[in-house]
Amino acid sequence: VAPPQDLQITDPGLLGSLDIEWKPPLNVQTFNECTVKYKFEYRNTGDRDWKVIFTRKLKFRVGFDLSRTAEVKVQTLLEGRCTDDVEVQSDWIYATFQVPLQGRLESEVQNFHCVYHDWEYLKCTWQPGLLAPRGVHYGLYYWYEGLDHAVQCDDYIQDHGINIGCMLQNLSQAEYKDLSICVNGSAPATLLRPLYITLRLHNLAKPSPPKQLVVSMSASEELHVVWSPPDGETPPQCLEYEVQLAEDQGEAKAAWASVSTQMETALTISRANQSIPCVRVRGRTNIFCADEGFWSEWTQECFSVSRKEDKQLFILIPVILSLSSSLIIFMLIGQCKKRSPAGKPLHASVG
Repeated sequence: VAPPQDLQITDPGLLGSLDIEWKPPLNVQTFNECTVKYKFEYRNTGDRDWKVIFTRKLKFRVGFDLSRTAEVKVQTLLEGRCTDDVEVQSDWIYATFQVPLQGRLESEVQNFHCVYHDWEYLKCTWQPGLLAPRGVHYGLYYWYEGLDHAVQCDDYIQDHGINIGCMLQNLSQAEYKDLSICVNGSAPATLLRPLYITLRLHNLAKPSPPKQLVVSMSASEELHVVWSPPDGETPPQCLEYEVQLAEDQGEAKAAWASVSTQMETALTISRANQSIPCVRVRGRTNIFCADEGFWSEWTQECFSVSRKEDKQLFILIPVILSLSSSLIIFMLIGQCKKRSPAGKPLHASVG
């Protein structure tokens, strides 16, 4: 069987999503009793493995890292009565695509970093490239499936008049999709290298700290820790938690002991006759919703749970104070009686 024809790669300007198209082999009409399909593979130069698609289509849109060369290849697969039900493969045809990269690599922005806060907004920051001159201007553009064209950031973070970050809102439609980003720089008489990157929002999620943390000790010396999911749009079923207890080691520095939970917002731990100077909780997106993510900050509250002997002391203190108050009152009454003349009522003199 002959290979496909006219394999082409075109860039629709979507920051890395390229259109791949080919035509059927010349003799495809002669295989009426067979199924014709194609094996399509693609990767970026430097990647070890190819991504593979088996299809009967003649056109695909797939994502690439535009900072590297895109490589694609296609072959025809033929199977059916005309081949005695044995799959026949054609030779491969190949094509490559490379965006002309202007400027030196050292002019590309540095330390690009993004966090998806509370599944509500994406905050991306960067630093100017090593060769970036004064007066440089940076712009961030993004695209995901569902947008007609690439969109520029409209809420930049600035430092001394230079764009060093961007806040992106209303990205719920981009969740669990490839988010293509380009940070491009321009300066008078200087060419700057653009940065291309593809993100997945759910792998960048960082929730707020859990709230309403309550810690108590039962009569059987069990420690009960209860909290509520954080504010924001993070799905509760997508959260896991880590509870840390500061172990009292006398004069030595306290050590933290960690206990993890999946979605549960309560924990019971046996801590008989031990002092717990502090309890704190944090959360992140769990493995059911993301490959990775960022831990939230720890809860700010620090709860101290006392030993059993300390509890008894706390009970005795009010009793002792009450008895002391009663004794003082009786002593004052006695002193007043001593100062009054016998048999005469106490009253103010007139005139």
